[in-house]
Amino acid sequence: MIDRDRFPVDPWRLVEKKFSIDDIGVTETLFAVGNGYLGLRGNHPEGRHAHEHGTFINGFHEIFPIRHAEQAYGFAEVGQTIINAPDAKVMRVYVDDEPLALDVADVRDYERVLDMRTGVLTRNLRWVTPSGKEVQVDFERLVSFEQKHLAIMRLTVTVLNSDAPVTVSCQIVNRQDGEDVYGGSAPNRAKAGFDPRKTEKIEERVLQPQEFWQDEDGRAVLSYKATNSGMTVSVVADHLIDTENEYSARRLVEPDIAKNVFRVHAKQGVPVTVTKLVSYHTSRGVPARELVDRGRRVLDRIRDEGVDAQFERQAAWCADFWRRSDVRIAGHDDLQQATRWCLFQLAQAAARADGQGVPAKGVSGSGYSGHYFWDTEVYVLPFLAYTTPLWARNALRMRHLMLPAARRRARQLNEAGALFPWRTINGEEASAYYAAGTAQYHINADVSFALAKYVRATGDVDFLYREAVDIAVETARLWSTLGFWRFGDDGDAESFNIHGVTGPDEYTTVVNDNLFTNVMARFNLRFAARTVRDMAEEAPEAYRALTERLGLDPGEADAWERAAEAMHIPFSDSLRIHPQDAVFLEREVWDLENTPDSQRPLLLHFHPLVIYRYQVLKQADVVLALFLQGNHFSDEEKLADFEYYDALTTGDSTLSGVVQSILAAEVGYQDLALEYFLASIYVDLGDLHSNAADGVHVASAGGVWTALVSGFGGMRDHYGALSFDPRLPRDWPSLEYTLHWQGTRLDIVLTAEAMTVTAGEGDAVDFSVRGRDVRVAGGATVTVPLAGQGPLLSGRPSLRQVSESRRDDGSLLSASVPVSTVTTSIPTVTTEIPAITGEIPVVQDYEQTFNGLQTNVGVDS
Repeated sequence: MIDRDRFPVDPWRLVEKKFSIDDIGVTETLFAVGNGYLGLRGNHPEGRHAHEHGTFINGFHEIFPIRHAEQAYGFAEVGQTIINAPDAKVMRVYVDDEPLALDVADVRDYERVLDMRTGVLTRNLRWVTPSGKEVQVDFERLVSFEQKHLAIMRLTVTVLNSDAPVTVSCQIVNRQDGEDVYGGSAPNRAKAGFDPRKTEKIEERVLQPQEFWQDEDGRAVLSYKATNSGMTVSVVADHLIDTENEYSARRLVEPDIAKNVFRVHAKQGVPVTVTKLVSYHTSRGVPARELVDRGRRVLDRIRDEGVDAQFERQAAWCADFWRRSDVRIAGHDDLQQATRWCLFQLAQAAARADGQGVPAKGVSGSGYSGHYFWDTEVYVLPFLAYTTPLWARNALRMRHLMLPAARRRARQLNEAGALFPWRTINGEEASAYYAAGTAQYHINADVSFALAKYVRATGDVDFLYREAVDIAVETARLWSTLGFWRFGDDGDAESFNIHGVTGPDEYTTVVNDNLFTNVMARFNLRFAARTVRDMAEEAPEAYRALTERLGLDPGEADAWERAAEAMHIPFSDSLRIHPQDAVFLEREVWDLENTPDSQRPLLLHFHPLVIYRYQVLKQADVVLALFLQGNHFSDEEKLADFEYYDALTTGDSTLSGVVQSILAAEVGYQDLALEYFLASIYVDLGDLHSNAADGVHVASAGGVWTALVSGFGGMRDHYGALSFDPRLPRDWPSLEYTLHWQGTRLDIVLTAEAMTVTAGEGDAVDFSVRGRDVRVAGGATVTVPLAGQGPLLSGRPSLRQVSESRRDDGSLLSASVPVSTVTTSIPTVTTEIPAITGEIPVVQDYEQTFNGLQTNVGVDS
């Protein structure tokens, strides 16, 4: 999975011992640094070969018309894509006028390190030039968590065995509208085929030059305005040299490039250090000149404070982050390293988002066009709420700020309230494919669920009553009009149904009564009703302001409650499971066990209509509902549902493994839970989905924390009550993690024999462990003995477990792999679900025996 000779295990650092251009896109992602606002991909400072020379600023985007081959009312009309901001990472080294180019250079003692304790990327190498000069090149890169607009790069060059002329060429390059002559590209990148997960490419010029200049003190400025979105960006860079050698400085500035070049007469053993201080600013309405002024003020302040002070503050910030957020797995340094890398990615994606969203790739790459999805609310926000609540509130405020656009979108789709966009940067829907985009109405419930989780974890009712309640009310209003009532023969309302929606599983679209959607909508309706009633009683002034602001009728809460109570929850009496939707079980079963790896992921090898005909999942759907709303399902229902759907789930989405891990642990498949966890924790580090080059899978990283805390740690917060039912893997000596519950810090240590909880200063915290009520006072410690780690089931669910099953209409389930061969054979009945594989399958005629529970061979014609 990971070459440990090249990437050795280190619990606090990601270390690379050997340079390779073959997987340069992946390592650009793995060694990216960012703070949630600004992100620099792990490009080498030489600025040559790269998968993507990436500098990304959260929310900085261009817009373009979405060109539908066949237009229809309500289709998304304006696309949005993140812009590659001017690249200030370039610091090229020449010795004897020979350039350092890692793909051809004679490099010795190479080491690149992302140190998660200090928040700094370093690279150290010894280069032997063609003329025999030995040159030590040391490099540091930092994107400040404390100063959100600041990046620092520091390069030290020392000629070890001779005097030599050394040149350091620092550049700022507009790569959005063209590479510089040495830009280069990664090998085989052009061979990549269609992939809907990649960003759009705009052919026209995007960044229109505004103010650009240099001064004699080494300050360089480039600024631009995006052609269509009108957003502005400025980059201001100072260049500082520190050396006892003689040197001269040269400058050049043009609209799309700025160069600050230092020519040094280097003496043997005398180092040359060039430090680059860079400040980025963006705006949706401020002129570029104002942004330049802001950047100048930032750099003036940093120079006054000193560069070393910024590195010290970065380390202090990281130390505080780890005190709040670290999860410790004893005895497994490899898992510890991977866990900390994932958690550090969450900090790099969310820490200074400051009211922007958390993009699916953070600021580490351009994958998914820099868009915000439901990923933030379901996979990332739990980590934020329980470790750094301020970041969670900032993320939720982004949704509040999107409400005006969400209301317009709801009206466009003939609904009341608000409908949040499936994918967006500026609040407008940007998903061109409505079946797997706009139809995912569940995003409304996901946002409200995240809001409720935040309020429960923090007790921050002030935020809820002051502004966030608008989210709950407007999303509930949408469900009340999107759904409809079914009436019985006596005219009484019997059920509330929601039709024409898509759940989390994008391999099944536009269906009726998707279980996940209905279950989450039910929660949304109840949460909104309870919130407005609590406000009326506890905060009458805030309630009056709400009714005036939103025109809320007192009867609306009652209507929401009635709809929630009557929500239709599909259930199959014959299979004893919850169907994913009203007709899911009528489809044939896709035989995943006999689908070749060459046809995975399915979305890159089969037309959507082929996939939609089958029972096959891109990611957990019902199983995710079992986790998020587990208090509404029995243990028996969870086990039955998990066993049925696990065998149908491809895991083609990186969002799936963590959820499958959590439920596998809960129902007793503990070895399988660990298997899914390992597949999730190494999604990027092992490039398991072959697309880590496009950026970090931030939601999967967030899910890793949830898998540890809620899967193996057994934490739940249903009904706003904290509870634990641990499932510690058998070869883990202990698991330690920290939660913050309504202002009190809880340090939790889990072993096979006991669970120990130590509370920080604050109020006492009530919780339960496997049904036993426990209270820990502020500053106290309690230990709860554990009898085992829950039920134990061996193996994993397979299609064979449903091979003797019948649908509610009495028909037998069958499984196949789609083929394009015409056959006139009659499907046979066998004792197992057979696989139809190969390009020209042969179906043999056997005497059919109907002796009870048997299964048809399914042939896709």
